[in-house]
Amino acid sequence: MPPRPVPGPAGPDPTVPIHFAHRLLLIGQRRGIDVRPVLRDAGIPADVAANPRARITAQQMVRVTRELWRLTDDELFGSGPPVPRGTFQMLGLTLVHAPDLRSALERLVNGSRVVAGVPRVTVEYGRSLTVLEIDTGGLDDPERLVTEWTVALGHRLLGWLVGSRIVLRSLELPYPAPPHAADYVSIYGRPPVFAAPRTAFAFDSGLLDAPVVRGEADLTDYIGRAPADFYAVRDYGSTTADRVRSILEHGLGGAWPTAAEIAARLAVSPQHLRRLLHDEGTSVTRIREEILRDAAVTSLVRGEEGIDELAARLGFSEASAFRRAFRRWTGSPPGAYRGTG
Repeated sequence: MPPRPVPGPAGPDPTVPIHFAHRLLLIGQRRGIDVRPVLRDAGIPADVAANPRARITAQQMVRVTRELWRLTDDELFGSGPPVPRGTFQMLGLTLVHAPDLRSALERLVNGSRVVAGVPRVTVEYGRSLTVLEIDTGGLDDPERLVTEWTVALGHRLLGWLVGSRIVLRSLELPYPAPPHAADYVSIYGRPPVFAAPRTAFAFDSGLLDAPVVRGEADLTDYIGRAPADFYAVRDYGSTTADRVRSILEHGLGGAWPTAAEIAARLAVSPQHLRRLLHDEGTSVTRIREEILRDAAVTSLVRGEEGIDELAARLGFSEASAFRRAFRRWTGSPPGAYRGTG
């Protein structure tokens, strides 16, 4: 039987693989920045940062990113010609006044041509698919993080403008699959085609007539949250795993739904649900453990409760069982994370 959690403190913050912080800090180091204070101020202990299996909270990653923005004074972290802070908000002001998504895309294309430092954007309009291509070839980006950032920014910005999830029909990235390739599904909602000749993504052309529903006040709020949406918002529900995750997350407030109950809610058979999740490289059990892991990391970083109390809340019969599970999830004991945020 899986652990049966009970209600507890504020909900878990999504966690982020430590490689995001590693790669961003490498960018800073190449700019001559001492990154040790950045880690310290984000509440990431050195032994956690050194563990390649570690997880940090999305809010810790947001603090790291914002500090690198401040230290580089560049919204692309100095990876190309300067993009001073405030540039994307300025571009956003033109987009929120577009009548529909097609017009917003045209304004984005034109803006990328005239604003120095912003990667050039082009759009191909097809009957069924629209392809947005981003010229990342001129970026100093050996960690590939800025490329990932610009793709996710473009994808999520378009969906935010029209107030609707935009499912990617294809995603092309111009480099070989990295060791963390499995993480891309949770970011973009689909696996990319690696070693492609360009950086591009495609979506249904039927969305082009969708009206832009955001205004300047919304933009101010959106920019003020940045980059939380990149790290904390998953794939907009476009995968079976994400829909299962949404159902299972309610288990943190009581009893876990069974696989059969989840399948019934998704109107598929339990066998078909298993196949769908297998094709996405996961399972109900794995997703449930990821939810428990994120809840545990969040509580420990916030310093909200003792380890024994946390273990009981998450449904473990003994604290020792929780400690073993936590080390399996993160490669570190719970005490390494306690009260770090």
